[in-house]
Amino acid sequence: MSFSIGIVGLPNVGKSTLFKALTKIKVDIAAYPFTTIHPNVGVVRVPDERLDKIAQIFKPEKITPTIIEFIDLAGLVKGAHKGEGLGNQFLAQIRNCDAILEIIRSFENPDVENVTGKIDPKNDIETIKVELELKDLEIEERNLSSPTKLLQSKSEGKEEKENLLSKKPIIYLLNTDGKTQYQVPKIKHLIMNLKDELEILELSDLEKKELGVKSKLDQLILACYNILDLITFFTVVGQKETRAWTLKNGQTAPEAGGVVHSDFQEKFIRAEVISWQKLVETGNWKKARELGQLKTVGKDYIVRDGDIIEFKI
Repeated sequence: MSFSIGIVGLPNVGKSTLFKALTKIKVDIAAYPFTTIHPNVGVVRVPDERLDKIAQIFKPEKITPTIIEFIDLAGLVKGAHKGEGLGNQFLAQIRNCDAILEIIRSFENPDVENVTGKIDPKNDIETIKVELELKDLEIEERNLSSPTKLLQSKSEGKEEKENLLSKKPIIYLLNTDGKTQYQVPKIKHLIMNLKDELEILELSDLEKKELGVKSKLDQLILACYNILDLITFFTVVGQKETRAWTLKNGQTAPEAGGVVHSDFQEKFIRAEVISWQKLVETGNWKKARELGQLKTVGKDYIVRDGDIIEFKI
């Protein structure tokens, strides 16, 4: 099960810089608009200390983290819903993402063109908000004017409202130079210096310690993971592999089995479950079973974040 985050924002706000820092993938970063024409796609490890602690018990040959996908999209400009800039292409790509990570420019740099002419986070946020809403309105009006298409969507079980651009979960990230404070709306947001994040990436662990710097990328990745209402469960295959998996909060044990392998959901009978904390405290699976700490669950069991599951089929 894969979930994707679309990195959006006006041109030259730091989208590709963030993408490079997150994914370690080389991308074009330039001081002019629309360097990113085709979306860059990268898979990012979701940081999780629990996985490492579980692995310390089993000492597996392979440790596999769960992942989240980040997509670096072309910059959006005013009038995008009408096709301005790369608007139509941009908005279609957002529709395929599960959530939005919006980068807002909060830094002065005469060498990096500012398409709006000034630093104004509040106005930039409003611009993108309006463009998403206008595109949604345009699609709704198109559906209403085409009864055939509307009936076809309903017959196929499609609900356009469930995929509205303006209703997708969104995280705001203020890309700052740390020098000037700009007024932002009263919304929850993260503050990062993306230029610094790239530089931190080049440092060794010793250099980071000596300089007293620490990356905020893990914090950002977890924020994206959490806004999608995702949880993580774990599986252990002896000394072969300890693995983390992604699941939507509220899903059942058979659905978790389907994430591991499609047969597991169809052939699910029961599962043995233990919380990661309990297993770490106990020290090994056999002892946990002897102490009665393993819980046998059926098809109606709702998986909890941090569960270690052994499926029985």
